Amino acid sequence: MNFFKWLYPGMRIKRWILLFIAGITVIMMIALYGVKMIAGKSIFLALFVAAVLVLGLFVIVTSIKNILRTFVRVLMPQVETDLVSIVYQKRHERALERGPRVVVVGGGTGLNVLLQGIKEYTNNISAIVTVTDTGGSSGRLRNEFDMLPPGDIRNCLVALADRSPLLNDLFQYRFEDGTGLKGHNFGNLFITALSKITGCFDLAVKEASKVLAIRGQVIPSTLDKVTLVAEFEDGSTAEGETTIVDMHKKIKQIALKPHDCRPTKEAIEAIETADMVILGPGSLFTSVLPNILISDIQKALEESDAFKIYVANVMTQPGETDDMSAYEHYDVLVRHTSDRIVNACLVNIGTIPGHLKKMYAEKDQFPVELDLDKIKDNGVMVFKENVINVENTIKHSAELLAKALFDVYLKFGVKESNAEEK
Repeated sequence: MNFFKWLYPGMRIKRWILLFIAGITVIMMIALYGVKMIAGKSIFLALFVAAVLVLGLFVIVTSIKNILRTFVRVLMPQVETDLVSIVYQKRHERALERGPRVVVVGGGTGLNVLLQGIKEYTNNISAIVTVTDTGGSSGRLRNEFDMLPPGDIRNCLVALADRSPLLNDLFQYRFEDGTGLKGHNFGNLFITALSKITGCFDLAVKEASKVLAIRGQVIPSTLDKVTLVAEFEDGSTAEGETTIVDMHKKIKQIALKPHDCRPTKEAIEAIETADMVILGPGSLFTSVLPNILISDIQKALEESDAFKIYVANVMTQPGETDDMSAYEHYDVLVRHTSDRIVNACLVNIGTIPGHLKKMYAEKDQFPVELDLDKIKDNGVMVFKENVINVENTIKHSAELLAKALFDVYLKFGVKESNAEEK
């Protein structure tokens, strides 16, 4: 019988079961005979009986605690063995499960930072990620294996991961030597191998999500093999994300090839059920726009009654948004889609140290000009917050950005409000 397996050597539970039985026995003996023993007797005997009762209760509590700890160590070896920590963690996870349904749209490092922050507010996260990358490890795998580029997908998986830091570091490990391996990222190779085993890229992403135990889901915007095509102000054109950026020309229009690519079913469902949709931060033309240029995704966003907010970039990007102001970023979104794509915009007003401005200026990157009145004139709410980390570089702070977004959402997005913009 399975019951007798509990008595096998090494189970580390027999002693606590026996201790529990002993404690119960003591309590029962006190209940049955204790009162009669102390009736009319000395105070010392009464104190002795009370001490035995307390000891019995202590034995019971201790045995139950250690029985539970034994089960916890077996079933959840990766978590704290402290029962209070376990209960707190589980309660926190349940609170996150009841959080708002948030959809983030984009790609690149900006999206990763955002995901790291918002996963502390909700588990109901859907990251819709671009698949137009043509450079680096992703571009090589795309060409050699005729598959979608895994790089941005991998970064989002790691950002939402709930596994150990070692596993996260493994997925981000980049080979620096080896013929054929140099420059490749382990996570990219892992997703590539999974896609070949499962026969499907989106299924590979789902399986990788299980390995990393991510909070939420990471969704490719399309499973079609698409590339970006840019038309520049001088009338010339270029194809491919890397080529477009390397041209260092002012972009007039960006499009997808093929233009009729199909969205993933999960992306549409996520948008239709979202409470809040966040566009950006990230490369405007090569991370944010490629997702919403897919006609069905654009239509779903336009028809969504979710709170839709665009997070403006802090710095201009060489070869892509040179000299572009905050309004011009917003205007590009609207010109490529419609004025129903967003109803709010979040910009940074945190101070950038002079030495960092100088360092970035040497790379032709400058703070985005905040011509916010032009955005407001289009009926879009504008929110100004300090959302940057300027310790060594200029980038969005995961904590500050997530807090600002959820503060805005709770004030303006949960219910309709005619309140003035901040």
